[in-house]
Amino acid sequence: MNIERILEFAGNHWMLAGGLLIVTLLLVQDIFDSLTRRYRTTTPNGAVALLNSDDAIIIDVRETAEFAKGHIENALHIPLSSLDGKLFELEPHKQTPVIITCQQGTRSASACKKLHKAGFTQVYDMKGGMLAWEDAKLPINRKRKK
Repeated sequence: MNIERILEFAGNHWMLAGGLLIVTLLLVQDIFDSLTRRYRTTTPNGAVALLNSDDAIIIDVRETAEFAKGHIENALHIPLSSLDGKLFELEPHKQTPVIITCQQGTRSASACKKLHKAGFTQVYDMKGGMLAWEDAKLPINRKRKK
């Protein structure tokens, strides 16, 4: 296959070619992010193992309304928007495993970056967030914290 035929195909099917380009760029970005990431990821079952074997803590960075609908037992609720102001409260946990969760696993990545930048050495991003936790049929506390 020569380059002229590829360009002709792309010109005739520009939407398909554009979609392929966008998907390729997103895949490259994802690979780059995973190679340069300075925190670890874990699954919900891996988070349970960490919570059971170490002095790990879990931080839920969802907003208050989301947290109130259900959360992991003993999870600290610190919305992502408040994390910078609450870092001093987490100082005692700088050397212990800290698991971060959100609803789907997107906000938790930002929180992981902030904690790593603040000097936390064992930061874990729970992949898939609370949706993955629920899919794994793990317990959820639906009681409101006072």
